[in-house]
Amino acid sequence: MKHDRILALDGPLNFRDIGGYQNDKGQHVKWNKIYRSDSLSSLSKEDQEKLVERRITVDVDLRSKYEQNSAPDKLWSNVRFVDAHIYSENRKQNKGDNKLYRFVHHIPDMGDNWLGQIYQQVLLNSHSQHEFAKIFAELIELPEEDALVYHCSAGKDRTGMTSALILTALGVDDDTISRDYLLTNELYDFALAKQFPDDNEIASLVSKMNITKGEGPAIRGITETIRQGWGSFDGFFKKELGFSQKDLDRFRKMYLE
Repeated sequence: MKHDRILALDGPLNFRDIGGYQNDKGQHVKWNKIYRSDSLSSLSKEDQEKLVERRITVDVDLRSKYEQNSAPDKLWSNVRFVDAHIYSENRKQNKGDNKLYRFVHHIPDMGDNWLGQIYQQVLLNSHSQHEFAKIFAELIELPEEDALVYHCSAGKDRTGMTSALILTALGVDDDTISRDYLLTNELYDFALAKQFPDDNEIASLVSKMNITKGEGPAIRGITETIRQGWGSFDGFFKKELGFSQKDLDRFRKMYLE
C-alpha cells in the first residue's frame, strides 16, 4: 500500500498517517497502521470506501459525549467504534493538583507555556489516564493486518496529546513530535483549498517549522512531564497506565520496523 502522510478525503480535513517517523534507535514507525484525524462525522461514501480499503477496523473517538451525540461518526463497513473521551469533567481526578504527588514525581513547572500546562493537567488526570490506557490496549490487541484511527473534533489537542504519547512510546524525539503536532495548523489551508501537498512538500514544510515559539512548546507538557516525572515512558506506562514491560515490548514490536 502507498505511504501517504495525508489521506485526502471529501469530509475530514486532517486525516493522516503517523507512520514513517524515525526513533532514537534508527527504527521507523510502521505506515498504514495508526491514523489520526479530525471529526469523522462528515465522511462521504467514497471516504468510507477508502477507509475500508486501508483496513481501518477500529475508530477511537476522543470527543465528549455531547460532541459524539451532536455529530456522530459515520461508521464504515467492518469498523468497531470505541468511546475514549479524554477530557474529564471532574476536577478532583487531577493528580497534578496534589503538591505531594508533584514533589514525589518531580512534575515540571510549565511556566508561561499555558497550553503545555493544560496538556499536563490532562496527562495527570485519572480519568484521562484510563482513556489513554484504553487506546493503548486497543493498539496492542489490534490484528496484524488491521489499522486504527483516533480522532477528536479538529484533530489537534486531544488527538495531538494521544499522538505524543504513542510516538513517545515508540522512541520518537520531542522535536519530531512537536512538528507532527504543528502540522495540523499548516494543513487546514491546504485542505480547504483541496490541494494537499505531497510527501516531499510536507517534509520540506515540517523541516522549516519553528517549534520554539507560539504553540511549538505545547506538546512538551506531555513529553517533558513523562521524562521528568517517571524517568522514561516505560515508567509512566507501567506505573500510571497499568501495563507491563511485556505489553510495551509487544507494542513496540507491532509498530516499529
